[in-house]
Amino acid sequence: MDSTDLLFMLAGMAISFASSLIGVRWWIGKAHLIGFTGRDMNKRGEVYAAEAGGIWVSFGVALGLLSFIGLQTYVLNDESLLRNYISLALLLFMSGYLGFLDDVLGWKKGLRAIYRVLLMAPISLPLVVLKVGIPTITLPLIGAVDFGLAYYLLLIPIGIIGASNGFNMLAGYNGLEALQGILLMLFMGILGFVKGLDGLLTASLIMASGIGGFLVYNKYPARVFPGNTFTYAVGAYFAALAIMYKTVKFSLILFTLYFIELALFIRGLRDGVYKENFGRPMEDGSLLPPYDKSYSLTHLAIKSITRLKGNAREPEIVLFIALLQALVGLTALWLSASSILT
Repeated sequence: MDSTDLLFMLAGMAISFASSLIGVRWWIGKAHLIGFTGRDMNKRGEVYAAEAGGIWVSFGVALGLLSFIGLQTYVLNDESLLRNYISLALLLFMSGYLGFLDDVLGWKKGLRAIYRVLLMAPISLPLVVLKVGIPTITLPLIGAVDFGLAYYLLLIPIGIIGASNGFNMLAGYNGLEALQGILLMLFMGILGFVKGLDGLLTASLIMASGIGGFLVYNKYPARVFPGNTFTYAVGAYFAALAIMYKTVKFSLILFTLYFIELALFIRGLRDGVYKENFGRPMEDGSLLPPYDKSYSLTHLAIKSITRLKGNAREPEIVLFIALLQALVGLTALWLSASSILT
């Protein structure tokens, strides 16, 4: 990446951060004005925050991507990233809209799981229509397999739906989803830097910047919640980057905590429990596990921190999970550097 591209990338990051920050700040007041708020379940008493603030992350990141592409196209006459970034911007607009629709329709009650999956299906259309990605996949013991049209019509939608719903599972604490999103994007960006994938590096850092603007108001004590608007968009974006830049194996390892979360969720279903991630808030501000068994990484975090220091507070739980994610990310980078991931 030369100095001009670096300058354009920094401009895209700044636009993404500022748009998200300003939009969320405005949204907090409007959401309270119309009563579009939700109770913070990890706080005692009636503590409320604005819902669905993640819509401004989608808008800010899309604006950052389009600004970067505009600068490259008009200043450098370079359209090499045009198709990829246009598809990412479209994906963000669609996931933002559909996620917001989910937040509105499911407000207070929530939508059934099957409706959530069906709602997410169209989000993969920008990648499918623009034929983003390479349909040849190297499989263990088999080698390279060209999936042809099935790659675009089947595998890409499965990846997008799986990642968006998976990222949605580990949530419910002030700053948790935002911090996780930043870490996922930073590790994808580091991989892009190491591998010389400038498009991956730029797209990852523009998203991380947009999330950073949102985190200003979402960190403990949160004034705004991300909503499915945020989790769907970040999960879909993460999967799209993996597809575009052929980093699926790296991305699957980076997603390890979400596979663990899925396993714990299934454990709950087997025990007849449709789990909630929230803890039980106590008078001193600490949290206790909501169940005897652990059905989420958040439950394991509460128990682990309580054993270490006697009680667990919400910011500590978020930090605990973030440290786990950082460890997973470093492991993924080491495996990539060791050529174990090919």
